[in-house]
Amino acid sequence: MGNFKGHALPGTFFLLFGLWWSVKYPLKYILKKKNKNVCYIMSAKGFHQLEVAEGIVKAAFALIGMVAEQFVPDGPHLKLYNYEEKQWNHLMNWQHGTMYLFYGMSGLVDIMAHTSSVVPLAMDRLMFSTAAFVEGFMFYYHVHGRLMLDVHVHQLLLVAIFGVAFCLFLEVFLRGNLGLELLRTSFFILQGTWFWQIGFILYPPNGAEWNLLDSNNMMFVTMCFCWHFAFSILVVAISYSIVYWVTHSKLKKEQPVELGLLKSTEQDRESDEELQDFWK
Repeated sequence: MGNFKGHALPGTFFLLFGLWWSVKYPLKYILKKKNKNVCYIMSAKGFHQLEVAEGIVKAAFALIGMVAEQFVPDGPHLKLYNYEEKQWNHLMNWQHGTMYLFYGMSGLVDIMAHTSSVVPLAMDRLMFSTAAFVEGFMFYYHVHGRLMLDVHVHQLLLVAIFGVAFCLFLEVFLRGNLGLELLRTSFFILQGTWFWQIGFILYPPNGAEWNLLDSNNMMFVTMCFCWHFAFSILVVAISYSIVYWVTHSKLKKEQPVELGLLKSTEQDRESDEELQDFWK
């Protein structure tokens, strides 16, 4: 993570998951409320398989992150302690790898919870909450000794991280609560966009460096974080509206067809009854 790409990778992970959830959870709620299956993938069995797919993607992203942290040119290459220099070897990479490790474990628990009856279903949310908590815990002790603005942007990130952890913990007991799912989604999108923002602040691709000791920059960054949060809420709201409109339109088109089939069935029954009466 000690460069722009290192912040873009986890940012992309959180952003993609957040955008996917902003479609998935409203769709699941609306179809369940209307008791309709638009297609197989949107059926109860389809959503169950999507949970397994999410676990696989989560574990794959985590594995890529761990490998990248270890085997970049200036990485530790699985060497924790440098005996020649008598000091720990690239502890920052090891910390990042530990964060990825817990998300990978969460992905594996997702797969087992949705493919086996041995693992309770609630364990997927519990392990996911634990992974988010570990991420926040590691970040809290990750920025000691850094410059003021560097510390501040990471402290703001903790709001999104612990927000996700708190929502997921509540979902262990309140599974399927749309409010919690959408709040968690907005925190996930916030975390993704803010990772990208940190990359632009600390490692600007255009080379325009920020003054990390300027208090005005801290004030702006705090305000900017609130803008990111507002943007994430807006994305969730727009996504919900689009999903509702598309689903409502599709179900409305199918309804006349169903009514027509019912009418034709009733007419066939009436004609059969008339024929039976005639022959009697």
